[in-house]
Amino acid sequence: MSTAPLSPSGEQAAFYDLDEHAHPEGHSTMLGFWIYLMSDCLIFAILFACFGVLGGNFAAGPGPKDLFDLNLIALNTAMLLFSSITYGFAMLAMQQGKLRQTQTWLVVTGLFGLAFLGIELYEFHHLIHIGATPQRSAFLSAFFTLVGTHGLHVTFGLVWMATLLVQLNRHGLIQANRRRVACLSLFWHFLDVIWIGVFTFVYLLGML
Repeated sequence: MSTAPLSPSGEQAAFYDLDEHAHPEGHSTMLGFWIYLMSDCLIFAILFACFGVLGGNFAAGPGPKDLFDLNLIALNTAMLLFSSITYGFAMLAMQQGKLRQTQTWLVVTGLFGLAFLGIELYEFHHLIHIGATPQRSAFLSAFFTLVGTHGLHVTFGLVWMATLLVQLNRHGLIQANRRRVACLSLFWHFLDVIWIGVFTFVYLLGML
């Protein structure tokens, strides 16, 4: 069996660097995340287009005016808008190097997100309870697909937020965690913008 040659000092020579170097991945990470957001934009654009085509096909079933409670949807919208504001406070605290304030605002943001999901699940349960299921009409199929896909994204965002809180608690505001908080900020505000489109296009125009 051959062995590695010895260095002049008598130690075994190594043909690779044992020390890990820092990789300048910040710019590539943000670029990759922006590309991901653009792909998500395409997904939602397709879902909005499908709703635009199918949204008027009620199959002699209930329509938006029969199903939607605009006051409840307005409350749900407020929950998501407030969560976007509190995430902004978390970003400001992070830029000032205040770990505890960053974590606190992220927790508040998560609570608003959970409230949003709770109201949305209540709405879905109510619609299914009265027979307005996705199988009832093309309108309801498109509605559940569009709104449900957004709700699924919010769920993933909350899981990501919980994971990030654990990482912040363990490692503090290191550069990697700052980058993760910034990426989640882009994702969360993106969901906010998409929901404004859903609220306007699906609920408001449907009621009109």
